[in-house]
Amino acid sequence: MRRQLREQRRLKTIALLLASLLVLGALPTYFGVRAATRDPVFNSLDALAVPAWAATDTVDGVSGSRWCFIECRFRERTVQSDRGWEETAQVYETALNREGWRPWKVALCPEQPVEGHYTCWRRDELTLDMWVRQPACPDPSVAAPGAAPAPAATGPGGVKCDGALVSIKVRNAIADDRIGPQPTTDPSLTGVDPDPLFTDDPLGGLTPTPTPS
Repeated sequence: MRRQLREQRRLKTIALLLASLLVLGALPTYFGVRAATRDPVFNSLDALAVPAWAATDTVDGVSGSRWCFIECRFRERTVQSDRGWEETAQVYETALNREGWRPWKVALCPEQPVEGHYTCWRRDELTLDMWVRQPACPDPSVAAPGAAPAPAATGPGGVKCDGALVSIKVRNAIADDRIGPQPTTDPSLTGVDPDPLFTDDPLGGLTPTPTPS
């Protein structure tokens, strides 16, 4: 009886040790595989030394092939900031410079005039567009009847918008249409240059629609 009890205790101890080893080994393996397979561009964006108030909510989107098979990879990150767009733009520009990004003066940056602060950057084989602006204000007319407006929302009608919204779009340089000579319209063929089409997206048709990563 004693021998059986000792054997059972020994088996339980071995089982607990094996379970502990599996748990302790599984977590490092999971994070290691995740770091190895995740897009390194997002890893570099994670490394930007910005204050916590400048990155309160991050949403990533991605489309295309990382190895430019058929279509090159397009990455998009949207970040919310608790402070105004001027201060937010300054801390992001400082962080980008520290990480080796350099300002890029190029046509179609942006494609059309936008509010806030829009800049373009280059590093190695990548290009980056950053748009920092005041967040869109909800329309008070669409609020539920009798509902009080949020204390830190909207603009018109005595309500104000706080914080800032940051959009970062990264592409492979070989897939960026702004690199190299820009095509022009020959007036002899068209008569006049067509008027540009304006949309809400300052990048227009240059960027595909990313899917959530």
